[in-house]
Amino acid sequence: MRSALFSAENLEKESDQPGIRLQNSKMLKIELNGECMARTGSMVAYQGQVQFQALGSGGIGKFIKQKLTGEGVPLMKVSGRGDVFLGDRAADIHLVDLDHGDALSINGANVLAFDSTLQYDIKMVQGMGMMSSAGLFNCVFTGQGRIAITTKGTPVVLSVDQPTYVDPQAAICWSANLQTGYHRADQLGLGTLLGRSTGEAFTMSFAGQGFVVVQPSEEPPAGAASGNQQQGGALGGLFS
Repeated sequence: MRSALFSAENLEKESDQPGIRLQNSKMLKIELNGECMARTGSMVAYQGQVQFQALGSGGIGKFIKQKLTGEGVPLMKVSGRGDVFLGDRAADIHLVDLDHGDALSINGANVLAFDSTLQYDIKMVQGMGMMSSAGLFNCVFTGQGRIAITTKGTPVVLSVDQPTYVDPQAAICWSANLQTGYHRADQLGLGTLLGRSTGEAFTMSFAGQGFVVVQPSEEPPAGAASGNQQQGGALGGLFS
């Protein structure tokens, strides 16, 4: 049988070391020998002796926080020995390696999978106030290990060495040590500010030394109904 479908670039990629790696730009491969954490429902295929266990948001403490904040990562523990393939609506996938002392603040909706050696907590985004339709809370990852994140389109990584402003719905993740706040779009009138639900009436501000990852798309906040503004994370996800 012959087809361009069977070209080398589409064949399963093999490695000598277990762990999280890219099969291609839109599919993740976990060569599993132990356990890993992944977004619930992200598995598209697997081979070998693999077990999946739903974990909610990663423990009872994080489950309660998710209900109160609307933020978090619905997780499953993937354990055993074999190959597991993950994807999320054909989103672009990127790998980030964290070392001890690193801390990454990331929108929970953009977390695809991570090593079980990493720890994460749901924390308030400082300085955002109730104006943020992107929510008040983010997931902060620490420890040593690899995390796979998703973006809609090819992102840009901005070095924060001067005041930096980003649409809150385009901000994917950033150095957790950065100072955050919001900046009003002065060119918009108050009526427009109150009437919009896209987040374009203001921008997130970042200061300090670090980076911000920005995607070329403005995603509505998770759980927000079309045309309705989410009133911050504290109430928006309470009954979800």
